[in-house]
Amino acid sequence: MTAANEVTVGKILSYQLLIIIITTAGFAILGGWPKALSPALGGAAAFIPNLYFALRVRRAAGQEPKKIVRSFYAGESGKLLLTAALFILIFQIPNIEILPLLAGYVSALSAFWFVLIMR
Repeated sequence: MTAANEVTVGKILSYQLLIIIITTAGFAILGGWPKALSPALGGAAAFIPNLYFALRVRRAAGQEPKKIVRSFYAGESGKLLLTAALFILIFQIPNIEILPLLAGYVSALSAFWFVLIMR
């Protein structure tokens, strides 16, 4: 992975964290900290798999192209499985609210668009 790509990936992950914090704080202000748990967990369900993917791809940097492509496929598969597992775990928590959870998840995923727009 080139230095420019690492900077872009770092920006995406940083913006994701920032958006998760802002979304969680917004729900906390409007409904109190118990209401903020759902968007925080939704954001984590987006952030953690993306972090896993970024680390997986970074490890493949400098290898032959076939290994890099395999790493991308394995990273994306792992990311999807990790996302599903996180949502399964989240839905085991009592009093989780679906709309705030999805708001946190979707807002964290929107970081990709913000980085592209700001680039």
